[in-house]
Amino acid sequence: MTWLALSFQHLFAMFGATILVPYLVELDPAVALISSGLGTITFLLITKGQVPAYLGSSFAFITPIIVAKAAGGVGAAMVGSFLAGLVYGIVALIIKATGHKWIMKILPPVVVGPVIIVIGLGLAGTAVDMATNNPAGEYSLQYFSVALVTLLITILCSIFLKGFFNLIPVLIGIAGGYLYSLAIGIIDFSKVIEAKWVQAPDFVIPFVEYTPSVSLEIILLMVPVVVVTISEHIGHQLVLGNVVGRDYVEKPGLHRSLLGDGLATMLAALIGGPPNTTYGENIGVLAITRVYSVYVIAGAAVFAILFGFIGKISAFISTIPTPVMGGVSILLFGIIASSGLRMMIDSKLNLGSKRNLIIPSVILVIGIGEATLKFEKFDLHGMALAAIIGIILNLVLPYDKDEQTNHETA
Repeated sequence: MTWLALSFQHLFAMFGATILVPYLVELDPAVALISSGLGTITFLLITKGQVPAYLGSSFAFITPIIVAKAAGGVGAAMVGSFLAGLVYGIVALIIKATGHKWIMKILPPVVVGPVIIVIGLGLAGTAVDMATNNPAGEYSLQYFSVALVTLLITILCSIFLKGFFNLIPVLIGIAGGYLYSLAIGIIDFSKVIEAKWVQAPDFVIPFVEYTPSVSLEIILLMVPVVVVTISEHIGHQLVLGNVVGRDYVEKPGLHRSLLGDGLATMLAALIGGPPNTTYGENIGVLAITRVYSVYVIAGAAVFAILFGFIGKISAFISTIPTPVMGGVSILLFGIIASSGLRMMIDSKLNLGSKRNLIIPSVILVIGIGEATLKFEKFDLHGMALAAIIGIILNLVLPYDKDEQTNHETA
């Protein structure tokens, strides 16, 4: 029973964020649950059962998936996600052969921090629209009140709740907003009543639902996001190592954890789920419980898979009003942006340096302004373009004398 309780804690910790991503990009949340469970089990196997990490839906891919779906349908988005996972595998092989220090030279905080800020602020408009508009797309004070109540509950839980409950403010906020929505009568339970207890989710299978086609536009739209997610992955491995008291970058090796993450994303793409990434929320659960068993993590993964096949649960998730998700999104997307700023602060980035001022400035304006580089056969959009330009600027711009000394000794 203790094992079940611990696994459920991990399930609850990842649940809110994992279903929010497919909700925003119009994929089936049940598939996202299943892909997160399968991806986590795959990750545990690839890392030889040594890294107790849970994988859930990645926020970094929200905008690229939306743009990819608009350009070529859900099939294009899944192909792009698969290619992003494939890049993980390629990087993992290079790291196995050459070590991992080079990748941090290419992806320093001066590049990754601003790109993370772009991810959060680039989604601000989406969050506000979800929070303020009714199903007809018109402003609704009633719907906005739902978003504000949800946001307030989430904030209060984040600040005042302690222990495990402090790790699931999003889930509690969604529950509170849902109850408020129920009280004002904007929830329709007909789908839940009609749903079967056991039913297959809306899987999106290649060669069944669509014929895979690789285009340069999709590659340039989805693959550059890996710049951010690999940095996020490395950060999580370092934090997890500090919590558990082991060096996971050395053993089982960064190449194994990256490969596991990449295979999880490729697997998700093959069934119609969003790309996966390791979850900080579950690292927080490990820190509180001090139970670092991979079997507990695997148990949560199994529960996620089972939940995905329970039709009543899938239907219940679909009844969550848009402003409820809008309310938590206002906070979550802001936190994403703030985490990019925190990365720059924690790395003691000297913005008095012209180099360190120019790189974030260019990344932020190009990314948030959604600049597009258009050629005849492809477009390179906002965040992807910003990430590539940021990497190039980091490689070519000269350091100040003091910084050059510090860079060479790093």
